[in-house]
Amino acid sequence: MRVRLCAPSTPLSRDDAQRVLALAADFPGITLDFHPQCFAVHGHFAGPDALRRDAFVECASDPDCDAVWFARGGYGAVRMAGAAIAALNSAGLGPAAKGKLYLGYSDAGTMLGGLYRAGVGRPVHAPMPADIRRAGGDRAVRRVLAWLSGDRSGEEPGIDHRPVAAFNLMTLAMLVGTPLMPDLRGHVVLLEEVAEYHYAVDRLLFHVTTALAAQGVAGIRLGRISDVPENDRPFGMEPSAMARDWCDRQGIAWLGQADIGHDAANRIVPFGLAERQEGQ
Repeated sequence: MRVRLCAPSTPLSRDDAQRVLALAADFPGITLDFHPQCFAVHGHFAGPDALRRDAFVECASDPDCDAVWFARGGYGAVRMAGAAIAALNSAGLGPAAKGKLYLGYSDAGTMLGGLYRAGVGRPVHAPMPADIRRAGGDRAVRRVLAWLSGDRSGEEPGIDHRPVAAFNLMTLAMLVGTPLMPDLRGHVVLLEEVAEYHYAVDRLLFHVTTALAAQGVAGIRLGRISDVPENDRPFGMEPSAMARDWCDRQGIAWLGQADIGHDAANRIVPFGLAERQEGQ
């Protein structure tokens, strides 16, 4: 399997890439190909919008590549996602792109959501190379490399017969009402968040559950809400209670906890039906 890596948002360091390549040596069936754009720096971003767009299109349309792995999150993908997905179709490059896996999470969920809506490839919520920086990050990277090698033990254990999707809560909230928002009707939606006050998590849950109720989702599960800043007063409700409350208000099934989050334990969630994806 040949995996190409690009950075739709913020840059990856060459040192981090080398550490990931060293881990990949233990998986002889996988070749990792970091696009030079991963290391570009343009202010906050991994190169200007056009460069990030073109790198993604190049990777996605490469007929000799089986998967596109997003190198890192951080804000930025929304600035080029729509144009990038449109470019795949307008240039007649869709067939190669539609046969690929696309892996990432956090802000990369912007790409996953837009691709899922467009019916391009097989989006997968999964750790990214930048996770190598986390405590235990080598385990997160190995989880993805093992999954790409056919080992499904790293998948989120609660996935069942229903279609599923997983997003960072802020990322999904920003997709709502835009041309990148996927149709999640009938899906179990897994959500996680990092570095937001409890009151902000509650606000995001209001927005997201309102939209998901209108779509008719099958239910919501909540992953880890981590690195919560300390407010000047306690919010008085934990995230799981917030999620359950908003699900009850919106008439969505509350399905409990999920094993995903901004940490090295983040599990893999293939969008849609896992059984169908393995057979495609």
